[in-house]
Amino acid sequence: MSYSVGEVAGFAGITVRTLHHYDEIGLLTPGERTYAGHRRYSDTDLDRLQQILFYRELGFPLDEVAALLDDPGADPRAHLRRRRELLAARIEKLQQMAAAVEHALEARTMGIDLTPEERFEVFGDKDPERYREEAEQRWGGTAEYAESQRRASRYTKEDWKRLQAEVDDWSERYVALLAAGEPPAGEAATDLAEEHRQHISKWFYECPYAMHRCLAEMYVSDERFKAYYDAMRPGLAEHLRDAILANADRRTADA
Repeated sequence: MSYSVGEVAGFAGITVRTLHHYDEIGLLTPGERTYAGHRRYSDTDLDRLQQILFYRELGFPLDEVAALLDDPGADPRAHLRRRRELLAARIEKLQQMAAAVEHALEARTMGIDLTPEERFEVFGDKDPERYREEAEQRWGGTAEYAESQRRASRYTKEDWKRLQAEVDDWSERYVALLAAGEPPAGEAATDLAEEHRQHISKWFYECPYAMHRCLAEMYVSDERFKAYYDAMRPGLAEHLRDAILANADRRTADA
């Protein structure tokens, strides 16, 4: 009994094109052809196809499959051991990828849980979510970032409104201070710098003075942070940097 290429494709769950390819490269040449030149596959051909598909399922390249089936000196067990090692390595890699996806999903679910409409209502066009990916890359491995994410995951829309109201109030007072010509090392400026630090500790993560110093330098060195603060009033970023440094000096000296 023999079978047409279409029948064999149906049996094996592969395409006719695949069978044609196997024939063209000499991997599976049908034992018969009709007078019209159509391929006919015997039971022996089906046995060989079954072995081909077995090795393909294990990930063997077609040239290795041919060597296993046609070379009488080939050791199938040696090839299988090698393939087992490769599969074990692939499984380990997939497990690592799965773990990374789980961490990413966890990070996503720990973020700002607001609809796009609510985010705009609270933050306007300054939605902090737009910087999430960069924040994860820069600080994702830190305890402070994890703590910030944990806290943010619990905040409701009303919490975010209160947070933003505090930011707006602080911003207005700092702009007024700058307009009045208050020096960054003066009491008024350093008090607002301390309020800035306490706001971070209250809403996001514990911010000791050493960390606040680092943030102060970033507000000037990172163009986006500088633009954010200078948009309130030109020169505010550098003024705030100096006020934060002066405040840290004052508070730690008193301790």
